[in-house]
Amino acid sequence: MCAVTFACIFLGLGSLKSKSAIQRISHQLGETPISWKLLIAHFGAMLAFWALSLMSLASTASPRAVALVGGSWFLAAGAGMVLAAVAFVPLRLWYEFGRGAGYVWILAAGGTFIAWKLVLPAEMLWGNSLWKLPTDLTFRLVHFLLQPFLSGLVSDPATRVIGNQNFQVTVEYMCSGLEGAALMLVFSVGWLWFCRRECRFPQALLLIPGSVLVVWLLNSVRIAGLVLLGAAGGASVAVNGAHSQAGWILFNGVALGVCWAAGRVSWWSARERVRLPARTTAENPTASYLMPFIMILVAATISRTATGNFEWLYPLRFFAAAGALWFFRSRYRELDWRAGWLAPVVGAAVFVIWIAAERGGGQATNGIAAAMGSLPSFARISWLSFRTLGAVITVPIAEELAFRGFLIRRLISPDFEKLDFRRFTWLSVVISSLVFGAMHGERWLVGSIAGLLYAWVYLRRGRIGDAIVAHATSNALIAAAVLIAGKWFLW
Repeated sequence: MCAVTFACIFLGLGSLKSKSAIQRISHQLGETPISWKLLIAHFGAMLAFWALSLMSLASTASPRAVALVGGSWFLAAGAGMVLAAVAFVPLRLWYEFGRGAGYVWILAAGGTFIAWKLVLPAEMLWGNSLWKLPTDLTFRLVHFLLQPFLSGLVSDPATRVIGNQNFQVTVEYMCSGLEGAALMLVFSVGWLWFCRRECRFPQALLLIPGSVLVVWLLNSVRIAGLVLLGAAGGASVAVNGAHSQAGWILFNGVALGVCWAAGRVSWWSARERVRLPARTTAENPTASYLMPFIMILVAATISRTATGNFEWLYPLRFFAAAGALWFFRSRYRELDWRAGWLAPVVGAAVFVIWIAAERGGGQATNGIAAAMGSLPSFARISWLSFRTLGAVITVPIAEELAFRGFLIRRLISPDFEKLDFRRFTWLSVVISSLVFGAMHGERWLVGSIAGLLYAWVYLRRGRIGDAIVAHATSNALIAAAVLIAGKWFLW
């Protein structure tokens, strides 16, 4: 919290005081490559931080051991942040900016100290009292929003229980909206810093508190909507769908609003309005590689929000990706869709690794089997058909375009389209594979291995078709294991 506060104050005020220094540093930064060694060291420090976070000490552990683990945890976190900062911006440029900022260091340190003493006194570090005021305010706002629409309103400020006789929720401290406000604070400051040459200061700084306030208010709207949905009979959808997804939908919407306002509203934007020739989205090379994958993510968010314990609307993912692929079809004619015999072999190898990593299917209860048993034959066959089509067709195409076709080359150069499809660096392959693995949640390790194998078969001849066929083969074999052998945990 203190680090974020210091960074926000220092970068915000420093950008106003040292505009000439920032312009000079920005020019030098554009000619300075990323330090991949320091970036690898950053990932090492964050891996140590993650391992220490998972470590649990016995109640009989000595104070020295506790102090050693705690100190190592803080050291790994600090090293990770510092290494990331100097990997992208060399230390000499940080020094030059700091020297030009002058007294801003003192203001940032003073503001951080005041925030720490007011917001995080020692007695609050181990309890939830920090969250009491914003949680109470959120509860009162939810009560205000529900009062005109919900008959028989039940509202208890002491326990923060609100709803009606059919459906009630407790507004816990995690529902206070502070987490979303903190995320928006970091995002808005980072975006304005990234787009500082296109923004008009100090007016653009108003976007920071404005976006934070909007996110916090929308959090109350989210809770009120959840209560109304549950009271109307959609308790399962409200608890299992809207509760977990609506917050991210609102955050993404406000974040996009900040991006749009910073670049388009004349009071905040420093860019001159120039009428450009009309262009279509299909001319954007990045969009053609990423949009099918993004559409799958958007459709997944919508379907999970609108459903309860089971994602009945999964076919929406298939149609969203298929629509994006059809829209950009003319761009894909330039790609090599051929595939050799090695592609399905690699796909089968990934399947074997995937099955071996499951260790006998310990995750057999994911609700799909029970949901399928409750459906009539037509609905069951339709859902399984679209689930299989998505796994074998749209998902492999969308993910390979994004991770192998785009990300490997984009990590090498912003002008990735000028690079040969066989061009790579080991770091770009590893990072793209790790990001691909992270998309698979708890299966991140085997997902990363699969990403490496798909990257290898793709880079061998530079054909996107090889990667897609390998990926489709893996998913087809997994689908066969699910449908034939009943291994529902694989989905």
